Amino acid sequence: MAFKNELASYEPLRKILDSEKLKDFLNRVQLQSTEPFYETIKTSLVHRSDLPNNITVMPDLILAIDGSQLVCPIEKGFPGSELGSVTIAAVLMDLKLINQLEKEDIIDPKEFRKTETPATQESIFPGCNCTLDNETDSKASLRKRIFEEFSKTRPFHDGETILETYEHLLRIKIKNHPDSRMPESPLDDVDTEMVYGFGEYRDVSFGDRPLYSTDALRLHELMNPIGTNGELYGQIRDTLEKLWLINILRFIENKGFFSTLRRIAFIMDGPLAVFSTASWLAKVIEAELWRINDEQKVINGQNMIIIGIEKSGVFFNHFEEIDTSKEGIPDVFEKQTALLLDDTYIKKNIIFSKSTKPYGQDTYFGRKMFYKAAAGQRVIPVIAWFNNHQKNIITAELEQFNRLRDVMELLDKIVSNRYKDSLSPLIAAHAEAAIPLKMGTRLFENIAREIREKAENG
Repeated sequence: MAFKNELASYEPLRKILDSEKLKDFLNRVQLQSTEPFYETIKTSLVHRSDLPNNITVMPDLILAIDGSQLVCPIEKGFPGSELGSVTIAAVLMDLKLINQLEKEDIIDPKEFRKTETPATQESIFPGCNCTLDNETDSKASLRKRIFEEFSKTRPFHDGETILETYEHLLRIKIKNHPDSRMPESPLDDVDTEMVYGFGEYRDVSFGDRPLYSTDALRLHELMNPIGTNGELYGQIRDTLEKLWLINILRFIENKGFFSTLRRIAFIMDGPLAVFSTASWLAKVIEAELWRINDEQKVINGQNMIIIGIEKSGVFFNHFEEIDTSKEGIPDVFEKQTALLLDDTYIKKNIIFSKSTKPYGQDTYFGRKMFYKAAAGQRVIPVIAWFNNHQKNIITAELEQFNRLRDVMELLDKIVSNRYKDSLSPLIAAHAEAAIPLKMGTRLFENIAREIREKAENG
């Protein structure tokens, strides 16, 4: 790494390019097929008009969830101290009201703001050299703070805390996966396996020091004690986003508002997956979603719509590549057309792998497709699966993509021209998460009131 303002010459680069080791290495690199992708896959594309128009109730409410994180240096504390601010936002968007306003020649901004009901919650977590109370170090402070934030965050005043939702999922893990390998001790000086518990608890193997149910997420393992912790805060944000989704669904269930779910679609920023140390949540979230879906389906007669949206990364780059002709002409995909992805296509063309293990088996609870919206935007939705047939990504059949035509129609309605390949609900949720105008759980009462009114009015 160069010093500040130090510029490199071209000489080292020339030597690297002439290196025999580099040439030998490149000769061993496997090449991807150069066949024209679009010509190969166009027979596999699915057009919205070709899909059966099943009689379903289309959602007229979108509940979008997004989060943001910010690393902040702090003066109080040891040198180099930092904290992380993590904000989760939810926005309930009323499509019916939007459709009514769009009929007006001039839309009143005040009336348009009524189409969105926002709610935000901010949490603060310690980072490098930030030690709380009488804790021994930053990692111990982080473990305590995660537990505290989960304990006191209650999106609805008469609903579960995030901790209660999380511990419900932890119980599913303990019950459904009793033989899973236990993680290492959260205490650096105790060489033993973790012992699961709930709340704040003690165990004889760990002396008199406190353990927390949230230790099972192992997020503390991501703590960098000598530098910035952007990755840590990003993983905390991703974990909280998924827990909020389950918290909201359980609130709807516990209040008897299942009939409202026929009218609500859930849109998440990012894929329906949990990565890194907390990846075990993916399987138990899947189990809880299947249970809730089966319960509400008895009333509504149709599956829920839960979608994650990937806005960047290798899948997005590949979609852009195959939507461009070999002459460099963009937009070769026909509008309202989807490419349904299976394991073979993903491993051959996007993330090369010869593994027999299906892609995303341990981390995802939804499956991906490429969709070219009616207005031309490229969208990569990850659609929640609700049974083993939908989950089987070895094949990519129409019925394996939950409510495929409804998802396409919904995406056509909510894509935005404001930003490239974006969705209006996520733009609104991201704006709230990045610069929240109001904060606090009180705003969730507005969302709860909206849900109650929709349930009462059918």
